[in-house]
Amino acid sequence: MAGAGGAMFLVGSLPAVSATVAGYPVLGGQAVRYAVAAAILLAVAAVADRGRRGLRLAAREWALLAALAGTGLAAFNVFIVEATRDTSPATVGTVVATVPVVLALAGPLQAGRRPAPAVVLAACVVAAGAALASGLGSGTPRGLLLSLGALAGEVCFSLLAVPLLPRLGPLRVSAYSAALAAPMLLAAGLVRDGAHVLRTPTGGELAGLAYLSVVVTTVAFLLWYDAIGRLGADRAGLFAGMIPVSALLTTLALGLGAPGPADLAGAALVTAGVVLGLRPSRGRARPAEPALEPVPAGRTL
Repeated sequence: MAGAGGAMFLVGSLPAVSATVAGYPVLGGQAVRYAVAAAILLAVAAVADRGRRGLRLAAREWALLAALAGTGLAAFNVFIVEATRDTSPATVGTVVATVPVVLALAGPLQAGRRPAPAVVLAACVVAAGAALASGLGSGTPRGLLLSLGALAGEVCFSLLAVPLLPRLGPLRVSAYSAALAAPMLLAAGLVRDGAHVLRTPTGGELAGLAYLSVVVTTVAFLLWYDAIGRLGADRAGLFAGMIPVSALLTTLALGLGAPGPADLAGAALVTAGVVLGLRPSRGRARPAEPALEPVPAGRTL
């Protein structure tokens, strides 16, 4: 649970930190972010594999990784960027905030079981709290569709990793998906910004990109994928509602603003929803969800 909460808290710091790279080409910056994260993760994997036989990926695993990178990382960022051209950030945040509900329904169905009513209810409470903290905003039909595309990407980021985690582990799933997403985003940036997709960052931009690469991507991805393997996508998804709450706390810590009544009420709803969804179920015990298979130290963290 701490891993899922920690991952989403780190991701929630992204809006405040992103202000330091606001002047940098968006998609080019994202490509740099994932390239640096991939380099770090692949280096860690190489050290972990030292003296061990390498793990050969099957064609299906490469296809899943490419789909994860293309939807959950590359397309998600493109949709977010394009959506904010037609729709307020609050509207985009509200749409994406429904991800706990989608994961509460889709996660169990993917595993061949029925969604737990308590988790679905908790996910609705979390989504309502996240939406309240984000604000409802306004926008156009095109912006709403693009926001739904971002929501789909966020869902794919978790669900497509589920079949990969037992054999590859959080380290490799994070490393390979980031490595595949970097050239995708660079290509999208070339289409959008042409030769201006990359430039030498200023000192502040360099610090911001480093934080996004190391903390928001490398560390948060590892924590999140480890949590999905332990909790399941439905229960881990409840913690996604912490993103706007973390964003508020980060903004407050940096002295960029103070939370209002809606922010505090939203945070309270998110907390209540997470607690509700993680309570042990009463009545007849159901079989425990399969955990990640034990793997040698060379295969995961």
